[in-house]
Amino acid sequence: MVRVPGTRAGETTSRLVLALVCAAQLMVVLDVSVVNVALPAVRSSLGFSATGLPWVAHAYTLAFGGLLLPGGRLADLYGHRRVFAAGLALFCAASLLGGAAPSPGLLVAARALQGLGAAVLAPATLAILTTSFPEGRARVRALAAWTAVSVAGGAAGNLVGGALTEALSWRAVLLVNVPVGGAVLALALYRLGRDPKEDRGGRLDLPGAVTATGGLAALTYAPTRAAEHGWDDPVTLAVLAAGALALALFAAVESRAPVPLLPPRLLRRRAVWAGNAMVFLAGACFQVPMWYFLTFYMQDVLGFGPLLTGLGFLPHTLVTMAVGWLLTPWLMGFVEARVLIGAGCLTAAAGFVWQAAAVSEQTYAAAVLGPAVLVSVGGGLFTTPLTAVVTSGAAPGDAGAVSGLMNAAKQVGGALGLAALVAAAASGDAPEGGAYGLVFALLAAVQLAAAVLTAVLPRTAPHLSSGSA
Repeated sequence: MVRVPGTRAGETTSRLVLALVCAAQLMVVLDVSVVNVALPAVRSSLGFSATGLPWVAHAYTLAFGGLLLPGGRLADLYGHRRVFAAGLALFCAASLLGGAAPSPGLLVAARALQGLGAAVLAPATLAILTTSFPEGRARVRALAAWTAVSVAGGAAGNLVGGALTEALSWRAVLLVNVPVGGAVLALALYRLGRDPKEDRGGRLDLPGAVTATGGLAALTYAPTRAAEHGWDDPVTLAVLAAGALALALFAAVESRAPVPLLPPRLLRRRAVWAGNAMVFLAGACFQVPMWYFLTFYMQDVLGFGPLLTGLGFLPHTLVTMAVGWLLTPWLMGFVEARVLIGAGCLTAAAGFVWQAAAVSEQTYAAAVLGPAVLVSVGGGLFTTPLTAVVTSGAAPGDAGAVSGLMNAAKQVGGALGLAALVAAAASGDAPEGGAYGLVFALLAAVQLAAAVLTAVLPRTAPHLSSGSA
């Protein structure tokens, strides 16, 4: 993989590496939500049934969340650059297939293939960063850019999807990936260095891949079904039981595998297990739930339309990017990571408390804008340091596995967090806006729990003072 020397040519190469992986990550995150606003147009165009339409979104998230662990390990076994290129090529091909799909079945299949490409691509982007940039200032700045782009993609999906659908067609939501991804792929093949031979070799742990994929996919799908049929639905309970059994089998398989998908020694590192527990809690707040409930709040209570709702998320995006990209890397030169993570969690918790208290307000400025700033400052403070802690000390041959685990923790946390909050919101009678107040109060409680968990994270020295520029 490309190493970053301290020369002008090396700095140019490092900027190109960063631009390529951030562009790929943006595409992956954007496609989680970019189709949501286009779904009515998709239904009219292809004749989807009411039960079939949600699978345009579900097929992507299930394949993405379920295949992240094997996707990350593929990068370790066959080379980060090679797997990055393969994942991006599959993602673009699936986008072309979906954008041209003449039938509902083909579109759902294309979205599943997109999710497979994303599950291979997303861990590879982070693995390339952690193996290309040495620990210290260079890696902190690279991770800050990567996390800022991830936040921007997650927040901008509805806005981009609405704009493309209104201006062109729902097909443009998928087809736009083809020229953008093609350009990124061409540059990656031309400019990224070869994978070192020592980063290749071995075979994918197929029993581990099957059990991990089955378990994660089940845990991702169960909340989706529960939202429609309830948690007492026999099929929902069976899916949960199957997921738990699959993950138990995965743990047994990994303890005996010659080249495990997720080496057990990684889970003995405090940075990995404690850091990913916090990533799980962060996903339970920020990955899906916050956007989901704020979307309905702005439309149901404030009366916003889809496009105005998308614009309503701009403060979240801009503040998180500004804090995470500009302020946090500078602070990491003077403050240890776990202190920043704890401060960010507490700030986000205060923002959610404010949001819970403001649900009775009738204007955007009073009900959303103020809390949005505080929540986003908190998210911007803890995301980059948390990513740095989880990936710190990972050998090049384990970078993909660590990245895959972190992405999987975030996805599963988002799915389970959303399901739990939807159940809580529907559990009792509440006046207009009251259920939203309960949800945001629970999000504050999760962030407080995450703040307590920071005490378990390993102590780290400030990053900027310990590495080269």
